[in-house]
Amino acid sequence: MRILIVEDSEILRRNISRSLRHAGYAVDVAEDGEAGLASAQLNAYDALVLDVMLPKLDGLSLLRRLRGAGAATHVLLLTARDTVADRVAGLRHGADDYLVKPFAMEELLARIESLCRRAYGAKSPAIEIGPLAIDLSARTISREGREVSLTAREWRLLEYLALRRGEVVPRAEIEAHIYDDLVEPMSNVVDTAVYALRRKIGAGLIKTRRGLGYVMEGD
Repeated sequence: MRILIVEDSEILRRNISRSLRHAGYAVDVAEDGEAGLASAQLNAYDALVLDVMLPKLDGLSLLRRLRGAGAATHVLLLTARDTVADRVAGLRHGADDYLVKPFAMEELLARIESLCRRAYGAKSPAIEIGPLAIDLSARTISREGREVSLTAREWRLLEYLALRRGEVVPRAEIEAHIYDDLVEPMSNVVDTAVYALRRKIGAGLIKTRRGLGYVMEGD
């Protein structure tokens, strides 16, 4: 999953991006509203973490422009103000969730996970695909009752394909959602990642559609 953080506090921006990357997310960052808007318009994100008070273009104005252009990216607003009027304003501008500073990083991660699931129509964190039992909230996977150990990147690849199970997902979309701007994917990076994941969960669960991409479905 690929996340955009638009936050002018360097310390907070660094802490959030570090926590998200540690959890396996691909992360892009922007330190002002204009840069954030440009990134949001250029790339496909699964969620946007957006500070309300930003230089050059404030968070609510950025959000209003995105929604006015038809962008459906799920947005988590960050703010130091916790009045009913502030929350209502954010929701009316199109925010999906609201988090007041200071906050626990665990709560932010949980809210991001929820927004990413919602983006793909998954209300429950539990997914079963063939012999696999996947818990998106606990970030665990088992095959026929035996736990499977995955790296953070493998987990995000599995999560993305599982949320889109039954759909053919092009390599370009996998690159866009799994790798951020700090990574320059090589032509075979997705193929290599899929190969590694297949070895752990079973080759038949991720099928190749030549010239199109990959699809995850039960054996």
